[in-house]
Amino acid sequence: MTVAGRVTRLREEFDRSFAEPARVLECETVELLAVGAGDRPYALRLTEASGVHPDRPVTPLPTSIRALLGVAGFAGAVIPVYDLAALLGHPVPRRPRWLLLAKGTPPLALAFHELDRHLRVPLADVVDGADPRGCLRGMVRLPDGHRPIVDVPAVRELVHRLAGYRSVPEEAR
Repeated sequence: MTVAGRVTRLREEFDRSFAEPARVLECETVELLAVGAGDRPYALRLTEASGVHPDRPVTPLPTSIRALLGVAGFAGAVIPVYDLAALLGHPVPRRPRWLLLAKGTPPLALAFHELDRHLRVPLADVVDGADPRGCLRGMVRLPDGHRPIVDVPAVRELVHRLAGYRSVPEEAR
């Protein structure tokens, strides 16, 4: 085949790729972060996070809210940081190292102690269910044991209740 023939064939294939409908892959897996908060194992959905940051400085604030660690800077914005273990009702053994920047508004960061690993698990290994307190949604089955899945939008609602704010509209989450 000549160079001109190959160029023509490649151009036609390129043009045809835009004419064909996009292929939609069925979501048969869920991406999670396996974390430790208050010496307990949890999982966080990656779709509910916009970033994970280690060792970010947190400036303490005077507050009566035990879970509020202070504020941290992210891309020029000052964002409140809450201890995930304290929000889930666990003792806080030490200062958390990791910060998860939660998706949604207003901005919120959740601090946790250990980042164990990234998980991509089959959807069949995620068991749906809700915690009566409302901060956990389901569980993921793993070879090393089950982990409750933290519901980040529900944690945001808890933070707002603790801070005395009214409910966040659904579209803002």
